[in-house]
Amino acid sequence: MEVEIRVGLEDQVDLVNQERASTGPTELAPPHPARRQSETKNSPEYAWSLAIMGASSAIIFSALGASYGKAKSGTGIAAMSVMRLDLIMKSVIAVVMAGLMAIYGLVVAVLIANSLNDGINRSRNFFQLGAGLSVGLSGLAAGFAIGVMGDARVRGTAQQPCLFVGMILILIFAELLGLDGVMVAFILSTK
Repeated sequence: MEVEIRVGLEDQVDLVNQERASTGPTELAPPHPARRQSETKNSPEYAWSLAIMGASSAIIFSALGASYGKAKSGTGIAAMSVMRLDLIMKSVIAVVMAGLMAIYGLVVAVLIANSLNDGINRSRNFFQLGAGLSVGLSGLAAGFAIGVMGDARVRGTAQQPCLFVGMILILIFAELLGLDGVMVAFILSTK
């Protein structure tokens, strides 16, 4: 039975080859319009996906850092509010600073998404990917630093109020990690 199936397939292949030979040279179908357009711009079809991954990584990693920073600082605020209810409003600073990480990622993701057009080439898309990764990963690191430092700050300030100014300065330096990533992302995305 297997022999019959093989012979049947071989006969079909022979028939197709005979039809092609009898009709003469066949014309190839024109390429897909998107492929034709990307080939004329010296950019492969996957080039857009690099910029899209950059925009996605900017917002995803920044939001992860911001959410960790908010959660870690928030648990510190909750633990501190049991002892010192009057310091809750001073303690919200770390939560606000952690929230800025997500805003940084959103700004860069929108900047990358708005720069996508038909004339974009592969090297530009690699710059967009680098911009998204720089702001996303620096936002993740800054969010972790703000979360850990914010938790320690509110617990320490509850026990010793004179620590407030020094701890705020340390939080500002942790925030600068994310701001450095935004500056690098702006430089890369405008190249």
